[in-house]
Amino acid sequence: MKNTTRSWAEPYKMKMVELLKMTTNAQRKKALKDAGYNTFLLKSEDVYIDLLTDSGTAAMSDRQWAGMMMGDEAYAGSRNYYHLEEVVKNVYGYKYLIPTHQGRGAENILSQIMIKKGDIIPGNMYFTTTRLHQELAGGKFEDIIIDEAHDPENEFPFKGNVDLNKLEKIIKKNGAKKIPYVSIATSVNMAGGQPISMQNLKELRKFTNKHHIKIIHDMTRVAENAYFIQQKENGYSNISVKNIVKEICSYTDGATMSAKKDALVNIGGFLTLNDWKLFEEARNLVVVYEGLHTYGGLAGRDMEAMAIGIGESVDDDHIRARVGQVIYLGEKMMAHHIPIVKPIGGHGIFVDAKKFLPHLSQDQYPAQALAAEIYLDSGVRTMERGIVSAGRKSNGENYNPKLELVRFTIPRRVYTQAHMDVIAESACRVFDKRSKITGLKMIYEPKYLRFFQARFEKLK
Repeated sequence: MKNTTRSWAEPYKMKMVELLKMTTNAQRKKALKDAGYNTFLLKSEDVYIDLLTDSGTAAMSDRQWAGMMMGDEAYAGSRNYYHLEEVVKNVYGYKYLIPTHQGRGAENILSQIMIKKGDIIPGNMYFTTTRLHQELAGGKFEDIIIDEAHDPENEFPFKGNVDLNKLEKIIKKNGAKKIPYVSIATSVNMAGGQPISMQNLKELRKFTNKHHIKIIHDMTRVAENAYFIQQKENGYSNISVKNIVKEICSYTDGATMSAKKDALVNIGGFLTLNDWKLFEEARNLVVVYEGLHTYGGLAGRDMEAMAIGIGESVDDDHIRARVGQVIYLGEKMMAHHIPIVKPIGGHGIFVDAKKFLPHLSQDQYPAQALAAEIYLDSGVRTMERGIVSAGRKSNGENYNPKLELVRFTIPRRVYTQAHMDVIAESACRVFDKRSKITGLKMIYEPKYLRFFQARFEKLK
């Protein structure tokens, strides 16, 4: 029988390239020390392959760049706003649009209009900026993701699912009126880019309708989630990613969007709602924090690029190659027995630093130490997603997440499979010498979102 497996390649070709700086081990050692062993504080010019984030790091298409030249930079009533509004309605199905400079601008406005002091916001695992805005508004986040999501080895295909029993307990304890909305992320970042199933969303919608609770969707990576539904959930294999995305959104009441991910732009986001009264409140606040309601902190050209990027993001060929590149890297790491979060997620590989560095305790910041070692080995920049990212509780105690991960985040349409080979080889080299890696201690900690600016030094 003939082998019918065929090679695949990225569904695009290069028109322009950015030249990269190749560094020596000595140069990287100095750069890392100067950055306080925090990869966020490295200068980008000292980075060879940058996997810090997929936020704002995509390569825009020729159509998006052409759209940039059609930017209407009028202060009020930009035609690009109306194009973006039309695309959001057509692709996602939401009624009302409030553009913001990026996703956290939308989170801030949403939290201020919906959360009162003492409210509880259940969600399928926290995200850093989302939880902070909820807390600053006086609310408290409660995790209702299924238990499988906290186990890197568990291969359940939809680890982003909500545990309805957990949600019901919160409602019984606090009352439905204390819950302004349930916060649902598609492709749950902190769990390793894990999707929520359509069946679980349907069940959640039915449950929240019974209790008159809204669902707000963090739709930053909704197209990746739709791809996993298409590939893994019964009844969806012959349905386009575009149609699956619209169905996902139909079970929610509104959404925050960091368009710097799925929508393939370098800056921008939005808040979108189906409730007119909430939209009016949000529209009032966007003028205070972001800009007029028809630009929300964005140039017209950025809104045009976003409108075009949204359309490209739900193309089946694009999303198949985007997730396929991540899977390619993950399989290379698994072949070397590197412990990663399984199943492989949509936007990056999440290495289990606890298993990678079992000789380090969590208070020695193993994920931070591992990210530093990867950079030192090859100039590949990754990031910590563990105790440093989790931050502190209101009483000053550290959150101690079960997941202590290093995220290898793949920018969209930027790198080739050859780059993935280089990344995998670096991870394998570091894995082979893992017993020699020492922990870190934190020597500077900012008040909020410490993972961005904290500084460390090596333990002796």
